[in-house]
Amino acid sequence: MSLLLLDTTFLIDAERGDAELDRLVHDDDDVAIAAITVAELAAGVLLASTGRRAHRRAYVDDVLATIPILPYDRVVALEHAELLVAVRRSGRPRGAHDLLIGATARAFGRTVVSADATAFDDLPGVDAIDHR
Repeated sequence: MSLLLLDTTFLIDAERGDAELDRLVHDDDDVAIAAITVAELAAGVLLASTGRRAHRRAYVDDVLATIPILPYDRVVALEHAELLVAVRRSGRPRGAHDLLIGATARAFGRTVVSADATAFDDLPGVDAIDHR
């Protein structure tokens, strides 16, 4: 069993049918999403064209109803602070949302599953696998 944190990019690819779910996520794996992923998915619904919005909303509603959401709490905030310091010292900036996802993964001992695992390269204590 693996503890996995599904990145927003992975879920978007899954919606499009591009993600090989069975190859990476097994029946006995424990999957979750970070709180920031809820915001990213909700923004995707709001930005979707009129023709795609209903389908996208149904998909996001299903994701939110079936996959546990890990909170941005004090523990995650402290992990986030450490990652902020690490990237500033390294001189390699990262996206704010990627750092939040990385901090959540660190705090909960999970491996990030992403369409762009390089976004998590060299983040101390963050393991990530690329689904593509």
